[in-house]
Amino acid sequence: QVHLVESGGGLVQAGGSLRLSCAASGTIFGIDVMGWYRQAPGKQRELVAAITRGGSANYADSVKGRFTISRDNAENTVYLQMNSLKPEDTAVYYCKLMNLWGTAYWGQGTQVTVSS
Repeated sequence: QVHLVESGGGLVQAGGSLRLSCAASGTIFGIDVMGWYRQAPGKQRELVAAITRGGSANYADSVKGRFTISRDNAENTVYLQMNSLKPEDTAVYYCKLMNLWGTAYWGQGTQVTVSS
């Protein structure tokens, strides 16, 4: 059983920054990709950023240059540094972990609200 716990969400003014963290615990083997997704009200969940165990990262076009994903493999933790936040970044942010066999695990989500 794998358990993901996100933290770091909150309310921030446009132009501000937040750092999200997601720590994985439990019986964990072969963690491959870790990533962040978000879902705004009335919209589909979308990929924000993902990073492989080797450190290769990819980003949604809407966050390139503003968000940075990183991970600590020893601690099974992934981070999302969010700078220059915009009101359209407002969403529930979810952490996702995939192992080498394609099994996916999701966190419970953390709310990010950016006021204009």
